[in-house]
Order: sequence, then structure tokens, then C-alpha cells
Amino acid sequence: MSSIPDLVSVILPVHNRPAFLGEAAASALAQMYRRFEILLVDDGSTDETPVVCEALRQAHPDVIRIVTRPNGGPGCARESGRALARGEFIQYLDSDDVLYPSKLERQVSALKTRPDCDIAYCAGRESWVDGSREARESARCSLQFDTLFPALLEGRVWPTLAPLYRRTLTDRLGPWTALRHEEDWEYDARAGALGARLVWCPEPLWEVRHHSGDRAGGGSEESAERMRSRVKAHELIYAHARRAGIGPEHPSLQHFARELFLLARQAGAVGLSRESRALFALARQASGTRRGRGLDFMAYRAAVAVFGWCRTARLANRMDKARSGRLGSKGGK
Repeated sequence: MSSIPDLVSVILPVHNRPAFLGEAAASALAQMYRRFEILLVDDGSTDETPVVCEALRQAHPDVIRIVTRPNGGPGCARESGRALARGEFIQYLDSDDVLYPSKLERQVSALKTRPDCDIAYCAGRESWVDGSREARESARCSLQFDTLFPALLEGRVWPTLAPLYRRTLTDRLGPWTALRHEEDWEYDARAGALGARLVWCPEPLWEVRHHSGDRAGGGSEESAERMRSRVKAHELIYAHARRAGIGPEHPSLQHFARELFLLARQAGAVGLSRESRALFALARQASGTRRGRGLDFMAYRAAVAVFGWCRTARLANRMDKARSGRLGSKGGK
């Protein structure tokens, strides 16, 4: 599909979240930059969310379209919107977060000023709806990066609403995966593997809102299904990093190797023996030849030979928690 020059497509997926949806949509409608469309993607909602979507469409028929699909998770919902987007630029917005009024204006301007860049991202804030904590600036988005790798191996650089993408890049990235957890991190890593160039806007232009309601992420240490998604995402992120030329000698990949080892233990603890074994092997590979033969890897493999992948993981997790408890107790004295 050919894009409309200067148009921003705001893709707003929602599943059973009517209370926040109106505020998220209102933040998009209030943009100072007026060339935009909004695609509300109802991801199989079973409550009054479709009613809220329709009310928004009727109030703003010139800019809002509704896309209805069976529930498939955030990545699939974003992809349904992306497939119908007409804009030169793509903005993803989760239904419980908000954009500040100058966000699209600043980032479109940044991309027009820097035609060599594929993504404009910006600083932002995190807030707590119940007031339990003070709002704060999001730490990593306050840093300037020219590319996503290697920084992405130490955690996400931004939340989903921070970047504005050129449509040409999202077309190259291809469809979002059907993963329900860490699908956004994997999407970022794909952009990193393609060598996407970044331009940074230093002022806060968005707000992630934490709340007690259901969120797409979290809970993987209690759910085998959620853990499988995290395992697959990590495997893909590692492959993207290698395509980007990041080798085991790089400190960021060493950091990611330690995360792979931790996730291997967590996967085993929820009963995922095959996934635990695969991540353990990947952690050793990411660590490099010498580090992959370290005492911690050798000791863990010996324990697995005796107790199996799942029992060894549970024992290791208990030891990790006990060690953390002791360190916390010392720190509190």
C-alpha cells in the first residue's frame, strides 16, 4: 500500500480496557500536528470496549477507523492496524498510555530534518495511576543512541509509544510476531539488525501509566505459556544481534548471555525442560568459548545430569532467592 505524504498513522490496539481507552485516544486527538489518522484495533474485547470505540469513531469520523479482530495479543493487534495504515509515519500507542500534545510535531520535524534516520524517539515519563509513587522520567529514553544495538542487549531502549517510525522502515521490518510477551523488544531488535538510524528528541513527549489492571507483560515466572513467549523472544533477539555483528567479545552480549542463563533457570522452574535446555545452550554460545566453559556452566550441567532440567532450575531459583534475601538483610542493617 502506498503511503500518504506527511500523514501519521496512530495505531491504538485495545483489549478489555474501556476506562483508559478514551484518555489514550484523546491524547492522540489533541496533537498539535494535525495530519494524522487513528486506527482503533479492538483485539477481541468482551466487555464494553467496542461501545467506547464506536462512540469515538462517531465523534471523529474523519480521523478514526475501527479494526475488529479475534484476540491475538498486542503484536497481532498492532499488525492488523499497520496493514491498513496509510501514513508516511507510524506511531504505536498502547491503550493505557498517553502522548503529549507536541509529540508528533516534534518527531515528524526531527525525521524531516534528518532524512538519513529511520526512527525518531524521545524522552518521556512514567506515572502511577493510584498515586502510590511519584512520576519520574524514564531513564534510558533520556539517553541519546544513534543505533539500537548494542544498547538493546541490556534491555529495551524505549517503551512502545516512544518512537515514531518511517513507514518505509516498518515495511522492511515485516509483520509483528504473534508472541504475547516481549514482542516489542523483538520488534526493536529487528530494527537494530537492519541498522536503523535514530534521531533523539530530548524533551519528554509521552507518559506510560502504571496501574493495577491487567497488562500484557509480566507473570512469566508463574505461567508456562507466558514463559514460552519470553524464551522465543530471547532466541530471536540473540539471532538479530548476531546479524547486527555483535559477537561474544562485546560486553553487551555478555550481559545478554547472563540473562539467557537466568531465563533458562526460570523456564525450567515452570516445567519447560526443552526450553530450559535450549536457552542454556544459547547462553553458553553467547558467552564465547572460554566463558562458556566457566565453572557456573559446568556445575549447572553436572547438576542437570543428576536432577534433570526442571528440578535443577527450581533448586537454583531457591538458592538465588535465599542469597538475595541475605543480601537484602545485610543492606538493611
